[in-house]
Amino acid sequence: MIDKRVSSAASAVADIFDGATVLVGGFGEAGSPVELIHALIDQGARNLTVVSNNTGSGQVGLAALIANGQVAKMICSFPRTANSTVFPKLYREGRIELELVPQGTLAERIRAGGAGIPAFFTPASVGTPLAQGKELRRFGDEDYVMEQGITADFALVKAEKADRYGNLVYNKTARNFGPVMCTAAKVAIVQVRETVEAGGIDPEAVVTPGVFVKRVVTVPNPAHESHLVKEGRCYP
Repeated sequence: MIDKRVSSAASAVADIFDGATVLVGGFGEAGSPVELIHALIDQGARNLTVVSNNTGSGQVGLAALIANGQVAKMICSFPRTANSTVFPKLYREGRIELELVPQGTLAERIRAGGAGIPAFFTPASVGTPLAQGKELRRFGDEDYVMEQGITADFALVKAEKADRYGNLVYNKTARNFGPVMCTAAKVAIVQVRETVEAGGIDPEAVVTPGVFVKRVVTVPNPAHESHLVKEGRCYP
């Protein structure tokens, strides 16, 4: 019987290894899998390449993972946002690498990776430093930059509900990168507020089919990054 539920966030991330590439969901705090990230901090894997929309806030979640020295490289669209102090400081000190990717391009690179598309052409970044060293090709009257698809060893994603097969539904904009990240990772690890038995989710409402999900852990009362930052919390 297929059952992708695991007992804890710690067991869900236990096999993430040093040097892994990890996709981390979230658009700011919306959809940020805080409990899974904190479990990864406790687990201790290092030299990680993390792909995410931004670099976290305060001293919790993704920012805490970076502050703990576990991330060697960030691939993201917004390395500096409100309350993000950790990554900018480490980057200025030369202690972490950055690959800056326009947000739409980032989403498409992950989607392409999950679809088995090795590369695609986009007009975004043409004529900017982000296009340096990349193949340019002209289609019609416009120039396009070739971007490579992104795949990863693991994905850490937050959803609203899952069944034991790993079928997922999300909470509005908290969906963001979650669906494409699940398809692009060898092992998609998902935290959900609620887990139901088979048949507990309307098949027409499923956003991410369970075939793309490896592990599901239930977190009934997930933390909100902004609340933790406002309280001045620090992890660990």
